[in-house]
Amino acid sequence: MGETQVVVPRDATALRHELIALAAEDQRVRAELVADGTLWNGYHPRMEAVHRHNAAFLAAALDRHGWPGAALVGADGADAAWLIAQHAIGEPEFLRRCLAALEAAAARGEVPRWQPAMLEDRIRIFEGRAQRYGTQLTVADDGTLLPHPIEDPEGVEARRRAAGFEPLAERLAKAERVPPPKDREAYERGYEAWLRQVGWRR
Repeated sequence: MGETQVVVPRDATALRHELIALAAEDQRVRAELVADGTLWNGYHPRMEAVHRHNAAFLAAALDRHGWPGAALVGADGADAAWLIAQHAIGEPEFLRRCLAALEAAAARGEVPRWQPAMLEDRIRIFEGRAQRYGTQLTVADDGTLLPHPIEDPEGVEARRRAAGFEPLAERLAKAERVPPPKDREAYERGYEAWLRQVGWRR
């Protein structure tokens, strides 16, 4: 992340606007890639470039301001910061840093509890561990989305309620269908190679 030069505003209002703009660019590029059908073919280089740029900005903002919660940048700015963190999937140490900062911010009431919960699930899946809240989904061969393995599945609904999530069945009923990999074996090999390349797995 040190390769990207970023300037972080000292003013909270300017920081809020920048976070919201970066999150909007993330969503704009994602929508374009969904529309042309290329988003699901591995980690698209355009999407990765946006994620890395945004992560570099958020890392610098953390250095200057701490976690940009609602008191600093408003609820919309804090939501934008969370989205940037959630999508920085090629930055293992940064995501772990964000999780610690988000958990502390949630304890202070600065961000909703679901934000660190969802990030924790994402980190666990990348590390090869079972998730706790059932937020991370994988695509079945028919295009439906199903949760990755869940630790203590009998307790998942209680954990989801405590974090502010809807019941898992309701979430799955609303999940968008996505095209499954044309060659699942090749996709899985590429995914495992990427996990090792960026440092999630040894």
